[in-house]
Amino acid sequence: MSTIFVNSIKASTGNTVTIPNGHALQIGTKVLDQNAILPTTTGNEGKLIYSDGTSFIYSDYGASNMITFTANGTYTPSPSTRLAYVRVVGGGGGGTSYSETGGSGGYAEGYISMDGVSSVSITVGGGGNGTTYSGASAQGGTTSFGSYLSATGGNGANSNHRHCGGTGGLGSGGMLAIYGGGGCGHGRYNGKGGTNYFGGGGPGGHPNGGRYANNNQEIAAPGAGGACGWAGSHGGAKGKGGLVVVMEYM
Repeated sequence: MSTIFVNSIKASTGNTVTIPNGHALQIGTKVLDQNAILPTTTGNEGKLIYSDGTSFIYSDYGASNMITFTANGTYTPSPSTRLAYVRVVGGGGGGTSYSETGGSGGYAEGYISMDGVSSVSITVGGGGNGTTYSGASAQGGTTSFGSYLSATGGNGANSNHRHCGGTGGLGSGGMLAIYGGGGCGHGRYNGKGGTNYFGGGGPGGHPNGGRYANNNQEIAAPGAGGACGWAGSHGGAKGKGGLVVVMEYM
């Protein structure tokens, strides 16, 4: 083996020093060959390059998978998942009559490392039941992603104060934790349930469609508050159940 002492290496022509295929240059313990700076691009079109701590490798960019939970369950990371971006919303509170509606569930989101995590227990809060005027409707249930993120359910109409809409639930943990939207207070009819990150509540009804809100209570965004029923004899809608969304990154 030969040893060469130089202060600089320059290309004989142009500005590029070429290491031919099958040859390498070793600096200390680091071997530089034709793929040393960046791996070959062959077969890696459309992929992102990043460091795995030892070398540069190509991988798909963005989320590799998305999983949703609308009921209690267990999240098991897909093979090679290194990071999960999780969103949770609590269940919506129930509505009552005369425009009094339920609050939305709270909301939280954030990145969670999956290194060493084999599974995470998930609880999805159900929607609170509606009631007739002037009862207090039920609060929505709490949604949680293990001990990492949680969001309480929205309060039902009339439960915080007489003739008032329910207040929103509150998220906790993660990088963002906020309240859900509040419900409507006393009025005639057509009060909308509280809204949140995922959208709004179901429709309310005109007097001739007294049970319209109940009949359409599932047509609502996850965690939205229940709409109102008409007058005292028609109960408000049930709040919409919560949701957990998991986006996986390799």
